[in-house]
Amino acid sequence: MKYNPIDSTLFIENRNKFKNNLKPNSLAIFVSNDIMPTNADGAMGFKQNSDLFYLCGIDQEDTILVVFPDVKDGRHKEILFIKETSELIAIWEGAKLNKLQATAVSGIDHIYWFQDFDKIMKPFLFQAENIYLNANEHTRRSIETETAEMRFNKLIISKYPLHNIERSAPIMHKIRAIKSTHEIDLIQQACDITEKGFRRLLSFIKPGVWEHEIEAELIHEFIRNRSQGFAYGPIIASGKSACVLHYVENNQQCKDGDVILLDVAAEYANYASDLTRCVPVNGKFTKRQKDVYNAVLRVHRSAAKLLLPGQTFEKFNIAVGNLMTEELLQLGLIKTEDVKNQNPAWPAYKKYFMHGTSHFLGLDVHDVGFFTEPIQAGMVFTVEPGIYIPEEGLGIRIENNLMVTTTGQLDLMKNIPIETEEIEALMAKK
Repeated sequence: MKYNPIDSTLFIENRNKFKNNLKPNSLAIFVSNDIMPTNADGAMGFKQNSDLFYLCGIDQEDTILVVFPDVKDGRHKEILFIKETSELIAIWEGAKLNKLQATAVSGIDHIYWFQDFDKIMKPFLFQAENIYLNANEHTRRSIETETAEMRFNKLIISKYPLHNIERSAPIMHKIRAIKSTHEIDLIQQACDITEKGFRRLLSFIKPGVWEHEIEAELIHEFIRNRSQGFAYGPIIASGKSACVLHYVENNQQCKDGDVILLDVAAEYANYASDLTRCVPVNGKFTKRQKDVYNAVLRVHRSAAKLLLPGQTFEKFNIAVGNLMTEELLQLGLIKTEDVKNQNPAWPAYKKYFMHGTSHFLGLDVHDVGFFTEPIQAGMVFTVEPGIYIPEEGLGIRIENNLMVTTTGQLDLMKNIPIETEEIEALMAKK
């Protein structure tokens, strides 16, 4: 991996949080993701299972983590199975972690080879009353391919049909939503790398540049700062393409007079950042572009102040909707009659602002957490209101990443240019 080593205390603390939520005499198992194939003998880049990484920090395939706090021998409370390395693997792929290295990364003493899982684990599984299995229970998931986790869960259930099967996901959603100081530092590093990428663009963008050239500038800056690359598929949408919420083609030439919507951000050590900024191709916003931009910026700043401990997402979304309604009225995009006659299930403002304002951020860009529960200190959210006007070929979204504190918010992207005047001034320096 490109990132610097992470202190194993982070993973030790995370496992302790998880253990504190288990039923007595329970054993929990987490498995790594597959390396997904492409064609012929090709393969996609590896992306670790976020829950496994959160609990042990191992960032390679063929890994299984077992947590068994009430084990009868009193020693094997944590067990890690890793891929056995060899000279052949070292030559063709690069050496995998050895047992000492796996202990150093994870803080787990009992390390075995991946192929020995069944032999080692059979007596421990028979000791346990409950087996906790993990699954992707993200509300926005869309999975057609059977994952390593799905295959593993089927196997365990078939081999141990009389055990009580429990779900790890509710525990993981609960504990992962509250970030530790160490995790905030890692997310901050991702945000800082993103800042470097964005500042690089301000001297690069001009009429005639292509969206994919902008993408190339970003990936260069991200990787040179120890990121694996983009935290998600980059959206570099100029002109009318900015009104397509998940535009990813990035294949158009940027025209004089247009605004580019940049929803682009780096990851660091598997932790995501998530930034959106809008910049004028020629370095100067028109009055209309600036008016729409500043309307979104006002909603962004007011919405950020609403992220407080105890706040509910239902009230938060209603409040943001009211803020956006006022701005759209001032811009002449909706009328008082539209608001008066609006469908409560799809308010008038939704014509120009149709997506949510905030989501959890962490090891996944759309991180896990419960939107049905009040906000707590330590949670990290995006704040990303937008106004999209297809008839004007203009889309504006502004997004920062904020940690909720006991007294307010910590903006992890506070140093990234956001005011129109600062963006214009930096673009003029090229």
